[in-house]
Amino acid sequence: MAVAELTSPAASFAHNYNNANRLRSSQLYAPSSSCLSSDHFRSRYRSTVLPRITCSVNQVQNSAPVQVEAPKDKAECYGVFCLTYDLKAEEETKTWKKLINIAVSGAAGMISNHLLFKLASGEVFGPDQPIALRLLGSERSIQALEGVAMELEDSLFPLLREVNIGIDAYEVFQDAEWALLIGAKPRGPGIERADLLDINGQIFAEQGKALNAVASPNVKVMVVGNPCNTNALICLKNAPKIPAKNFHALTRLDENRAKCQLALKAGVFYDKVSNVTIWGNHSTTQVPDFLNAKIDGMPVKEVIKDDKWLEHEFTEKVQKRGGALIQKWGRSSAASTAVSIVDAIKSLVTPTPEGDWFSSGVYTSGNPYGIAEDIVFSMPCRSKGDGDYELVKEIQFDDYLRSRIAKTEAELLAEKRCVAHLTGEGIAYCDLPEDTMLPGEM
Repeated sequence: MAVAELTSPAASFAHNYNNANRLRSSQLYAPSSSCLSSDHFRSRYRSTVLPRITCSVNQVQNSAPVQVEAPKDKAECYGVFCLTYDLKAEEETKTWKKLINIAVSGAAGMISNHLLFKLASGEVFGPDQPIALRLLGSERSIQALEGVAMELEDSLFPLLREVNIGIDAYEVFQDAEWALLIGAKPRGPGIERADLLDINGQIFAEQGKALNAVASPNVKVMVVGNPCNTNALICLKNAPKIPAKNFHALTRLDENRAKCQLALKAGVFYDKVSNVTIWGNHSTTQVPDFLNAKIDGMPVKEVIKDDKWLEHEFTEKVQKRGGALIQKWGRSSAASTAVSIVDAIKSLVTPTPEGDWFSSGVYTSGNPYGIAEDIVFSMPCRSKGDGDYELVKEIQFDDYLRSRIAKTEAELLAEKRCVAHLTGEGIAYCDLPEDTMLPGEM
């Protein structure tokens, strides 16, 4: 089984894309212990750094001749996945759907360690949907990324037909139909919110350019790396070929936490809670909406007749849940974040239950709520299950909800001004009102 790693510097991929030749894979259709080598392969990389190729098993004798096809226009595959992804040749795959490409950044991290196996199992896209995973890491994480690929090999997922690993977004995002952008720099001691916006904003600007250049023109993009709302805005501004509506900032974990707290207070199981919206930014200004939420089909305020709890304790518990979890066991919420990514994707690929909705950070242009245009803002959405969504119109507002929405809106507008140099809107200046980063981002 062959392992190939792209080792060209990640920082230069945007500048060199138009002139650099791209790494292509070969397809092996019979088991082989030998490693790929060809004059054609080398000639394409004279001007760039050659990939390092090693073997994951010792050489063994093979009685059958090995057929090696010419290189194809794909990034280099990993190990056993080079042998098994020709769906047309396999009888048992005739009833499967067409293979889809899913790109994941930060693929060697804790969140991905939970998420990738859910994707590969069929839990997300269904039991008849084969997938190819395209995993983006960094020079520091490439060995860990190989370990992830090895575990995926050993798990024997029938639906997982390809695994490609690399550190160049222009390689890994090739033909991606879903892009789950998890990787981002965590906030360390002494890093101000404005600094983190700039540092991570540069990452998402470059990834937006890569998606714009090589991904499917209708790719769906889920931004998880924080500050996710503004990172999603930066990403979409750098990907003008991709519809702005296709970009999402993950606020589903906040929605799930809100449902849990309402269920606990009402003494019901959480499947009785519906129509919960998280408005605004994924920060401590987020607005868990109890005015429009329902418990067993009834308005929350008719079930929980305690306005003080709803306006203060409930809201603060949702906002600070991540910090409470870190205090308990010293880690951020990787597993529940992965679950919420699954929930967010499934909400787009399965029809929304009648009368219900879900939360997602989406582009505000044309929204019916009077929220400022041209930011990414969490709002209530519905889907027909085709990957698209529409905003829910039958929403009630009161003075309390309006005032809270205005605060989180002001924060996102300030963040937008802070990253103007990354969105093509001129010189940036930061006037952030206060530090409202979630505890999990520290």
